[in-house]
Amino acid sequence: MPKLLDYINRVNDIKKVKPQDYSKLAEEIREFLIQNVSRTGGHLASNLGVVELTMALHLFLNLPHDKLIWDVGHQAYTHKILTGRKEFFHSLRKFNGISGFPRYGESVCDPFDTGHSSTAISAALGLVKARDLRGTNEKIVAVLGDGALTGGLAYEALNNAGRLKSNMMIVLNDNNMSISENVGGMANYLAKLRTNAKYTGFKENMENALTQMPGIGKTLVDKLKRSKDAIKYFMLPSMFFEDMGLTYIGPIDGHNISQMLTAFEAATKAKKAVVIHVLTKKGKGYRWAEKFPSRFHGVGTFDVASGHLKLESSNASYTKVFSEALVRYAEANDRIVAITAAMPNGTGLSQFKNQFPDRFFDVGIAEEHAVTFAAGLARGGYKPVVAIYSTFLQRAYDQIIHDVCINNLPVVFAIDRAGISGSDGKTHQGIFDLSFLSHIPNLTVMAPKNRYELEDMLAYAITYPGPIAIRYPKGDAYKGLREFQAPIQHGKSEIIYEGEKIALYAVGSMVKTAAEVAEQLRKKGKKVTLVNARFISPMDEEMLEQLTKQHSIIITIEENIRSGGFGQKVSDYICDKQKQVRHINISLPNEYVEHGGVSELHRMYGLDAYSILKRVEELY
Repeated sequence: MPKLLDYINRVNDIKKVKPQDYSKLAEEIREFLIQNVSRTGGHLASNLGVVELTMALHLFLNLPHDKLIWDVGHQAYTHKILTGRKEFFHSLRKFNGISGFPRYGESVCDPFDTGHSSTAISAALGLVKARDLRGTNEKIVAVLGDGALTGGLAYEALNNAGRLKSNMMIVLNDNNMSISENVGGMANYLAKLRTNAKYTGFKENMENALTQMPGIGKTLVDKLKRSKDAIKYFMLPSMFFEDMGLTYIGPIDGHNISQMLTAFEAATKAKKAVVIHVLTKKGKGYRWAEKFPSRFHGVGTFDVASGHLKLESSNASYTKVFSEALVRYAEANDRIVAITAAMPNGTGLSQFKNQFPDRFFDVGIAEEHAVTFAAGLARGGYKPVVAIYSTFLQRAYDQIIHDVCINNLPVVFAIDRAGISGSDGKTHQGIFDLSFLSHIPNLTVMAPKNRYELEDMLAYAITYPGPIAIRYPKGDAYKGLREFQAPIQHGKSEIIYEGEKIALYAVGSMVKTAAEVAEQLRKKGKKVTLVNARFISPMDEEMLEQLTKQHSIIITIEENIRSGGFGQKVSDYICDKQKQVRHINISLPNEYVEHGGVSELHRMYGLDAYSILKRVEELY
């Protein structure tokens, strides 16, 4: 017997579904998501939570004429199913497959590419102003999670939206979580809104009681209504949204389609921005995702029945190595504190949090604040370690320069997911950090070749008197080359193999690849020099001087874009010093890297051992 989902093949096909069948369609969509994500991996819990919300939005809007913008975007899977991409879900987040995030190049129903939190309101507001200038009539809707309201950009946009004189809808999907549990004042505020669902009934009862007071009751009620809804102020500690000039509707059940459609219809009648607060359950419909929403936020392939991951590695990841080392060092040094921006699990700080709760700080999705907060802690005599993914550290660029490095404060940046991070795609690849960090005065930038060097670099960074960053990749921590473990010296590289003619000068994760190339060449009777850069800034000019004297070709290898990267710094040195040596820069092109497996992307961009070996052999 055909399923309802079999008839959903193009945008707006959902409008043909009868209202009495909405719950059945929602059930089929959840089953489709669970089965497909179990095979491909992806963001499951967040998508299971917004099935009815997405259905209601698609029933209400006329896409692609109307515009629907998903904040972050990892919650847009149902949106993709309902806009003609269902048949491509087997390729979700795979090389040359569909993206796990909204992508304008994939469908005109995705008006804006989104991957980082707190951006949707700003983008939607821009589309609203463009609509008004054109004089057209499309509806503009921004959907964001409650966790996004810890990000400063969202408040900047809300402040601007409060002055709007035309319609805009802001759907606040409140599941009481971002990736991990929400923290901070806004989380507390939303919690109070959730628990005041009886507010309307209370207000009516109070009005009725006051009206019955002889002589003064009706007059008192009228005065209360004229005094900016004083009963509401009595019930709630702060009317945050309404005080900013926005109309607030909610909270309403985010799994009740008819309630949401009524709210959406009411919202479009306002000539201003309207916040529609919907309550959803992250992971709804799959018991393991409901029980462990953080684990199933971003998940690999898994067994549906048990919820167990299928491809779980037994090897320690770089994140785990960092986590365990930081805890060891913090046991011996009570000045070490740790900071995360809403990702204690992803950055490996959960263990630190459990062991040193008073020295752990989760500031929410607020990377800019995390960095300046760390600067204040450093000025106060502590040693802050800020653990952030490379892609998210981009958001705090000004704070790194202005608040940490100009003040020359001893903040440690632990930069996870550096280099090509894989299936999350162009919004999440950590391929810019060497470029935007290594030119900042006072900032030392390091990259370890293996797990042991990460431990040593973290120990060094904790004792270093100025700002310092360590960037390391996603995935299993490399255990090779352990015999080459010279003590860390500031700004000094490490020679691993000595050879002739050609020197491979590799950065961080690429040392492993370069070692594989050197080994293959040795088997063929060709000895090359292999150098582990260790420090990207300051660059080891003494090592470069030595290499240029003893070799005719220097090949730099890094997992970063070409512009501003390590290879370009080497080129500048060779040019400035007028060295008679050829330099080959193996790096990523100046473009955004799409989603796919890390090894596939390495092959595509010539960063795998086979591709590099072929290039080196052409030089002999």
